[in-house]
Amino acid sequence: MNEIMAIWAEWLKPSAGLPAVQWSILLAVAAAAGHLLQRHTGLPKVVGYSMTGAMAGLAGFSAAWPMQGIALFLLELGVSVVLFEAGGRIALRWFRHNPMVLLQSMLESTLTAVCVYYALRWMGVQPMVAEAVGLIAMVASPAVLSRVMMDVRASGPVTERAMVLSTLNTLYALTIVNARAGVMHRPDTSLTETLFPVAVVLGVSFIVGAALALALRMALRVMSPTSENTSMMLIALITAATALAAHFGGSAPLAALLGGMLLKQLNPRPWAWPRQLGTAASMLTMLTFVLVAVVAAKADWNQEVAGLVVVLVLARGAAKVVGVAAANWGSGTSWKQAFWTGCAMSPMSSVALLLVQQFMLSSLTLGPRIANIALPAILLMEVLGAIIATFAIDRARESSRPAPTEGVPTIQPGEVRG
Repeated sequence: MNEIMAIWAEWLKPSAGLPAVQWSILLAVAAAAGHLLQRHTGLPKVVGYSMTGAMAGLAGFSAAWPMQGIALFLLELGVSVVLFEAGGRIALRWFRHNPMVLLQSMLESTLTAVCVYYALRWMGVQPMVAEAVGLIAMVASPAVLSRVMMDVRASGPVTERAMVLSTLNTLYALTIVNARAGVMHRPDTSLTETLFPVAVVLGVSFIVGAALALALRMALRVMSPTSENTSMMLIALITAATALAAHFGGSAPLAALLGGMLLKQLNPRPWAWPRQLGTAASMLTMLTFVLVAVVAAKADWNQEVAGLVVVLVLARGAAKVVGVAAANWGSGTSWKQAFWTGCAMSPMSSVALLLVQQFMLSSLTLGPRIANIALPAILLMEVLGAIIATFAIDRARESSRPAPTEGVPTIQPGEVRG
């Protein structure tokens, strides 16, 4: 790609630079690929987005790693928008009536981190690296899951439970990893030194999230939720919160997630994304999928890494299914639904990439080793995880795909049939 664009660099001088042209073309191709793939195979569009980004990355498409500048900000913004919506789905009062959901969440998250850690240690991976990858593997992808839900028009207990559990394990992972990365280079840390970064990350993120929720709550008192101006204000406030949270030592995605959860408590009535915001959020989400695939495709693949990735994926998948099923008693779903819920939580994507970024920036020695294992796993599970989640939702009979039109007789304009 760089060589091709270099040919035109002498006379093609767009105002935003050649990278803007490259990314615009890549996103246009990804949008077309996602649409065609879903239309002809029934797979979710995210598979097409990810495959396009992966092929571009393998072909030499430029993407700085570790990410920085506008690329990092756009990725954080895309994740923040998705997590704000995901947080807005969770009513904390529900956990008082069904506390087993919280137990399910904690058990599957803990079991995932522990199983991946010991599986990688069994493969000879260094303890600190195995611990970091285990924490990254804990998180599922609300972005991929929400995209799958939209594409297959899913609704039901499995879909909703998978989305809630994915949101909660994202909350745990963002908190722990942001704090752990700060003390990773210190081999010996006391309990106070370990807990203090957790308190800082949670405290700053909560303050920013609370400010975001209060601002939106006051706006919704005088503005219609379906108004175009409300959409623009919501995007602008999430953008500001994304920039402020990272600047003050918090986590931008965590602040957005907490902001959505707090807004749900302040405004408990059901509310939906305005149509205009849905289009903007979809564009940002597609950008994150493509960006993740481009970055992850640049990882070094070899036989040793491939073996580690396979072990990681198998341990992670088994742990999520077992964790959800082990605490299923009294949670309101059947054992079969618990199994499909665990399967639906397979995807990994942009949140996991941001966690890898944290470790990369915190340690120049351990960071690359963590990325060598995590990046291929993220790329694999962004594509394969979306397919598994689609299959799980279909098997749970919670998808409502539009009926195929091939072979259905149609009446042309002016034609009368008796």
